[in-house]
Amino acid sequence: MKISANIVDVLNSTIYPGTLHIQNNRIADIARSNESYDTFILPGFIDAHVHIESSMLAPSEFARLAVTHGTVATVSDPHEIANVLGMNGVRFMIENGKSVPFKFYFGAPPCVPATVFETSGAALEQSGIEALLENKEIKYLSEMMNFPGVIGRDPDVLAKIRIAKKYGKPVDGHAPGLRGEALKQYIAAGISTDHETFQYDEGEEKLSLGMKLLLREGSAAKNFDTLSHLIAKYPKQCMLCSDDKHPDDLVAGHINELLKRSVIMGIDKMIMLKCACVNPVLHYGIDVGLLRVGDDADFIEVDNLSSFNVLKTYIKGHIVAENGKALLPYAAVKHINNFKTGMQTAGEFALKARGNRIRIIEAINHQVITGSVQATLKQENGYVVPDIERDILKIAVVNRYRNSPPSIGFVKNFGMKIGAIASSVSHDSHNVVAVGVTDEDICNAINIVIEHKGGLAVSYDNVREVLPLPVAGLMSDQDGFSVARQYSRIDRIAKQLGSHLDAPFMTLSFMALLVIPKLKLSDKGLFDGERFKFIDIFEG
Repeated sequence: MKISANIVDVLNSTIYPGTLHIQNNRIADIARSNESYDTFILPGFIDAHVHIESSMLAPSEFARLAVTHGTVATVSDPHEIANVLGMNGVRFMIENGKSVPFKFYFGAPPCVPATVFETSGAALEQSGIEALLENKEIKYLSEMMNFPGVIGRDPDVLAKIRIAKKYGKPVDGHAPGLRGEALKQYIAAGISTDHETFQYDEGEEKLSLGMKLLLREGSAAKNFDTLSHLIAKYPKQCMLCSDDKHPDDLVAGHINELLKRSVIMGIDKMIMLKCACVNPVLHYGIDVGLLRVGDDADFIEVDNLSSFNVLKTYIKGHIVAENGKALLPYAAVKHINNFKTGMQTAGEFALKARGNRIRIIEAINHQVITGSVQATLKQENGYVVPDIERDILKIAVVNRYRNSPPSIGFVKNFGMKIGAIASSVSHDSHNVVAVGVTDEDICNAINIVIEHKGGLAVSYDNVREVLPLPVAGLMSDQDGFSVARQYSRIDRIAKQLGSHLDAPFMTLSFMALLVIPKLKLSDKGLFDGERFKFIDIFEG
């Protein structure tokens, strides 16, 4: 097979007219020519850090959406499903990913559970991590979320890092806001990357100390604009990632969107393409073609180098997407789950007053970090109740792995005036989390999720809406484009309840993420992410 166009040699920062000769899935030859071509061929894009589960799609369906945007590979952390199902969850992701011709490169998740301050469905001990890392298919140790454990030299944490070093595989980091001496200790332990950086100076400090920075632009956390100007200064140390991408956003765009935006920002195209295509290959040692003779024929054809509209996507010489249409077939998705809790009653979500002032989680649009504020709330019959006028609502987390009383707190900035939303996508242990105006609404929304053994739900008045997620309570078994439409609908309904957040369900999913400051809620109680301990909801 021969394909002619303007060849974008990203490795050498040159562009020339030429023809690719493809044989046996590889580039057999690249011949320069004197012809004039309208289109450009360049290496395919790579998402350098993503949790496929957060798209609510099985890997096979994630691939069908991603290839339409020129993505040919992902560096994927199966941390989410591992917290639900352990090794069986990781195996599910690998096997399902093999059902389509897309390049998934999975890591071994070291923080399962992420902390001891929440209930997860499984645990991966040192033996499990070694069993994964000795497998050539597993390319790296996934994000080391327990950064206090690294700095405090926790023996189990350090042992998992040593295992990665033993097999010569890089260790991904997770260090939001970490600076100074603590950061130096974290890097010295062997951590090579960070995708949680949200401040420019923080990013520059990490890069100056030799870390690789994964610039994140997901559905909830959007850090690209803040960090993008670091790319020109540290071109070999930057990569692009989404981390968490909801299905409607994945339909709209992926890494290609960051290339388009970078043009407007005036960032050098070749430097950006190195971040999007080359740097992940070099750092993780993944087998993705870079338009060299002998490489796998993984590349894309675009109309120009300004809008980067993807005309065709090739993986191993086969067209997998053309003009926005995926050419990968739908692959049946088997169900695998761990969901044991029973139905709830509204009375379980009442919070008896033990003081006047309470600590409140402050949600922040486009961020996974939260604030922490205090306020005096209204009381009715000795129970603390939400204050809709001040946008302070009740939040609850229900243990999905066994029957136990729910954990109750309050949250600011969700904006809802009526009803409740609930989700079994609740990082990192994926218990059921809900935010709402009344105990009845919260209970109804949570029970919808429980009834379906996973999903996103909305409850208000007599309305009950759900997007079922029967695969681990995290993913749908349906066609990705259909799931995107269903998600857009339930997202729209949540916003009609009054939420002003751009992605209310995504933001909700991070309200139980204890390893991100400042204040979060697990199934065991209110948690201070800076002091890394439980605190009383009532201010002392």
